[in-house]
Amino acid sequence: MTAKILRGRVLTFIAEPSGADDHESYRYIEDGAVVVDQGRIVSVGEWNEGVRLVAPKAEIIDHRPNLIMPGFIDTHIHYPQMQVIGSYAKDLLEWLNTYTFVEEQRFADAEHAARIASLFCDELVRYGTTTAAVYCSVHPQSVDAFFAEAKKRDMRMIAGKVMMDRNAPQGLLDTPRRGYDESKALLEKWDGVGRLHYAITPRFALTSTHAQMEMAQDLVREFPDVYVQTHVNESLGEIEFVRELFPNLPDYVGVYEHYGLLGPRTLLGHCIHMTDREIAALSETGSVAVFCPTSNLFIGSGLFDRERLMASNVRIGVATDVGGGTSYSMLRTLDEGYKVLQLRGQRLSPLESFFMMTLGNARALLLEHTIGTLEPGADADIVVLDARALPHMALKMEQVEHLSEELFLLQTCGDDRVIAQTYVAGEAAKTPPS
Repeated sequence: MTAKILRGRVLTFIAEPSGADDHESYRYIEDGAVVVDQGRIVSVGEWNEGVRLVAPKAEIIDHRPNLIMPGFIDTHIHYPQMQVIGSYAKDLLEWLNTYTFVEEQRFADAEHAARIASLFCDELVRYGTTTAAVYCSVHPQSVDAFFAEAKKRDMRMIAGKVMMDRNAPQGLLDTPRRGYDESKALLEKWDGVGRLHYAITPRFALTSTHAQMEMAQDLVREFPDVYVQTHVNESLGEIEFVRELFPNLPDYVGVYEHYGLLGPRTLLGHCIHMTDREIAALSETGSVAVFCPTSNLFIGSGLFDRERLMASNVRIGVATDVGGGTSYSMLRTLDEGYKVLQLRGQRLSPLESFFMMTLGNARALLLEHTIGTLEPGADADIVVLDARALPHMALKMEQVEHLSEELFLLQTCGDDRVIAQTYVAGEAAKTPPS
């Protein structure tokens, strides 16, 4: 690796913004320099000739007038659903049974899994995402394929094999013992290798028996520092089904609570239809509610209530949830998130949006000192944003006077074309369009 100095306008958050005018929540440098070496950030500061003293033989890459930020983070996405995206259905359960469960059976084929894993990582990089919490399929070979691809690219990724032993096609079912054994073997094989992290992944309460939930609990007891990811309270039909399957437990969150799966490393996708008791359980355990706006709108599941969760000090992440979600872009995701909250009568400022997709999501993953920030010692996972990449955006930029206006334009109108470059561990990873 060659040391690099990235020159441009530098933006990184240091705290969660309290609103649209919280200028103390971020650090902005009009003509800045980010020095990277050996996959990490060495220094960040004003551009001047003294920068060369930090890395005298470094390659200088001038990204002016573009904006240099930490790489985006996605806290909930399904790589086996790449070819499910954009599939029509009336609700979640129909969508799962008609498309998703059919498609995921193909990941028994290791070659297919490897091909999709490569295309998936390409897509993340194209949209400026450098870290994601990823669901694989029930097949161990799908996990091996994903982690092998992420390791080859030196990406910081979180992933796991879904555990599911009922209410799915036979080709997608394991057993409580097999789910445990395969998950443990994969965890021991991949967790901590390079920049990889394992997530214990019971898909959701509908597809795991009591016995499998107990096995997931055993894994959490044995590996308390490993992530847990699953789904909760996405749709009303799903919630009713959970009541039938677990009649002796108080609610949907109560299932995971009963089996000891809640905690600071637990990522709970959706969290839309929440009772007060469930919100209190998330708050008390430090579990993370993951907001998936494009998916929730596309499937018609409901509107996330951010203010209600924040009032109870629930930790919140945001995610694309491809393939229920309709874009790999965190910009598009926060654009839809803004609209969801508008319908709720809640405000989401541009500063809050960009905090959520960087340092906010890093905090949700307990990785805020490693990713989501441009600080010395952090991973050199970086995105460069060009708010003039599209003609109509360039026209709008003629009248933009403030940073927050530029951020809102990027969020509202941006797509993969505004991602001028994505750096993974200090190396340029986005291939220019042919």
